[in-house]
Amino acid sequence: MPSNNSLQSLIQSIVPQTRTDEDLRDELFEQCQTILSSHTGSSREGDLAHLGSAMKRQLLQTPSPSPTITAQRFMNLLSRFIEQEAVSRKHSTLLFLHSLSASNSSNAQTFLPNFQQPAPSQAKRPKQNGFLPPASQIKGHDRTGKSKAQILREYRSKTGHPHVSEDLLVRDSLYLLQGISGKYVHLANVPGDASDEKKTLVFKEASNAIIPESTRELIHKLSELGYLYTRVAAFVQAGETNRSMGLIKQSLCHHLQAQLTEYYRIVAVLESQMAQGVAVEDSSSGRSEDRDTGLTLRRLEVWIEEWRLRMRMMSVCVEGCKDTSGGALVSLIHAYTDNGDPFVRQFTDDLLEEVSKPFFGTLHRWIYSGDLHDPFLEFFVGIDPAFEDQQYAAAVNSFDDESKAREGGLSLWQSKYAFRKEMLPRFVGEDFGRKIFSTGKSLNFIRYSCQDSDWISSRNKLDTSGRVLKYSDITGLERSIDTAYQVASQRLYDVLFEKFRLMDHLLALKHYLLLGHGDFAEALLEAMTPYLGKAANNLQRHKLTSSLETAIRATNAQLDPPDVLRRLDARMLEFTHGEIGWDVFTLEYKVDAPIDTVLDPESMRKYLRLFGHLWRMKRVDSALSACWMKITSGSRTFLQLPGDTRYPSSNFQYAKIMQFDGAELEGHWHQARIAISEMIFFVRQLQTYCHSVVIEVLWKKLSEFLTKKEGDLDSLIQAHREYLDRTLTKILLLRHRQGKEEQYLGQVREAFQFALLFIEAIDSLYNHSLNEAARRDTAKDQARGVITTPDNSDNTRRALDSDNLSRILRRIREYSKDFSERALHVAVGVQNHEDGDCKFLGMMLAFSDFYSNKRLKMKGEQAVSVAVSERA
Repeated sequence: MPSNNSLQSLIQSIVPQTRTDEDLRDELFEQCQTILSSHTGSSREGDLAHLGSAMKRQLLQTPSPSPTITAQRFMNLLSRFIEQEAVSRKHSTLLFLHSLSASNSSNAQTFLPNFQQPAPSQAKRPKQNGFLPPASQIKGHDRTGKSKAQILREYRSKTGHPHVSEDLLVRDSLYLLQGISGKYVHLANVPGDASDEKKTLVFKEASNAIIPESTRELIHKLSELGYLYTRVAAFVQAGETNRSMGLIKQSLCHHLQAQLTEYYRIVAVLESQMAQGVAVEDSSSGRSEDRDTGLTLRRLEVWIEEWRLRMRMMSVCVEGCKDTSGGALVSLIHAYTDNGDPFVRQFTDDLLEEVSKPFFGTLHRWIYSGDLHDPFLEFFVGIDPAFEDQQYAAAVNSFDDESKAREGGLSLWQSKYAFRKEMLPRFVGEDFGRKIFSTGKSLNFIRYSCQDSDWISSRNKLDTSGRVLKYSDITGLERSIDTAYQVASQRLYDVLFEKFRLMDHLLALKHYLLLGHGDFAEALLEAMTPYLGKAANNLQRHKLTSSLETAIRATNAQLDPPDVLRRLDARMLEFTHGEIGWDVFTLEYKVDAPIDTVLDPESMRKYLRLFGHLWRMKRVDSALSACWMKITSGSRTFLQLPGDTRYPSSNFQYAKIMQFDGAELEGHWHQARIAISEMIFFVRQLQTYCHSVVIEVLWKKLSEFLTKKEGDLDSLIQAHREYLDRTLTKILLLRHRQGKEEQYLGQVREAFQFALLFIEAIDSLYNHSLNEAARRDTAKDQARGVITTPDNSDNTRRALDSDNLSRILRRIREYSKDFSERALHVAVGVQNHEDGDCKFLGMMLAFSDFYSNKRLKMKGEQAVSVAVSERA
């Protein structure tokens, strides 16, 4: 700012009257100081280059001998002036000097009020028709120095069609930007709208002034911003009092409030600019100037164009909050990032950066510590209220509360946490969402079920130091999730297989419940046979457990880990009246946490079902083998007899049987050997199929997966379930047709039952032969006089034995036929099974076309019988 002496000298040189009039000099001096210390005349940020160019143009247009040289000298002085650091307000000083130089020129643009008295106004011209004055008045400035806009306003006022002043409409427009009705423009509710959300503009014109249609359209455009502002402001205000609002919505309200603060600032700037423009007009009324420094409706529209786009985006978010929350709201906002407008995309990115902070806070805690902190249910991982206060059961060394522990493992793993796809943000993706879900569950499982919380804490400190998850770093987010998923899954596998020996338990189930240990199965069958033939209600569990212990100590099973052997137990299933031990006996393998998450109760029931089927098959095979040895040894003795009196002295008992009954029963024994050989072939082919084709092949696939240690606990559970389900389907020959699932299984079980009945019939025939041999020996001794006591009931006994023999032979034929029919249906039927291994079993059973030829023979016999019955 210039010194007082310099300012007074300048005033005296411009206004000579001040040299003698001290009061006028003091008044002008105070006015100059006021002007220099204010922003009067500047409606925008100072631009020295623009002002310098304007002054240079004025110098070039000034009539002088050498205007070019004058302009060049001015530019040199201007550059030196700009370099001066002592002057702080260079633009104001330069503008002041420019105004002083233009005060004596009637054609120069005025930036400051003119202190000279205005010229007398000219006489009024006659009124003209229309809205425009004659062309002679608007070609430039008239002799009064008025601008074209002033002349047009005065003319409209004189002709009776005045317009409402634009300054008043600008003021009303600024009120509309704040959702407030003005003097000439009102915000009114739409009739019939009960929600009071829809608004309409009502223009109130004065009796002596109108608002043109073009101006109304412009105000309509400006009012959109005010309407959007009211919606956003109402949402933010409601969020301040709503205590149940989620964290993501609270973050949205915080960001919207920050945006509204910026909006308030720009409205204040516009109001200030309007006030400065009005002050300039008032101070320069009657001067010859165009008011370029004031705020007009057009300029206001340009100023708020960017904010109109911002408010639209904020209004969309506010509207979306009515029906969505949490991760769904983040997805809604993220959808607008796929926009070709750079402004919309950048605004959405900035909005997401703030709004997603609560989401990433919950995500960070979930993937690094396994804890879910989501009080407003906004995360895509949900917790079941029924399991919220329950934790995984810890590993125990006893099985007293085994049923509760079993239900705790898998049920908590599957039901405690749920994946909520509707709350998953779009920028995460479902695959990564599943990884995040699995990572947190695995860490929670390691902490509470595996009792390894120390590893969780140490890893959390190492991995989260200086790491912040945020929206702007999606690549880093994906990398962090992948790393956390791999580390958590690897640790979970290590704990299960090294600390809790899961592989040993799986092998134990294969060896004992699936009868993989052949020597153990044989020893157990031999030890249990004396007890299992009794009625189920007469069985005593301590005898079963002692027999199991005997089988373990007699075989290589004793070399298994003690933890495996202590889990093995023999028990009886629930039985009904008439059942025997074979029907209710089963082996049981007890599991506890955390391995009960993999070996869940449903899986253990499937193992018991497989054991029952394989155990029944083992029993039938053992009984058939014993029966085959019995009748084969007897048949060989019979074939060596040349007559009815000579036979080897060895095996005296069988010789007696075959001596008296050999000729009579030779054909029946031959048919029995054929039937037993068919049964043995059928059962042993089934055993080979179950163990070599199914169990070993599927176990190899499972062990390869477990060796790789890929995936998470869900992958491990799924792999074990697939192994067990496929084993169950293939061994039990289950089908996928509804109502026919156990079609072949029922036929196999009936075949086993007929085989056992056939063995009982063979034993009856064997006992009958022994009794007949004893009777004939007694008769021979009586004939020789060795025994003198007569047997009066001999004829009656022989008649009874003859009837009994007929019934025995009939049973043998029936049971053999029934078994053969069941075996035929199984061998032929499984060749059309949906499973490839089951089809292979059909090839194993009918590789020699035995059953095919037998089937054709049976069809031929049926056709003959039908033809005979029709003739009859």
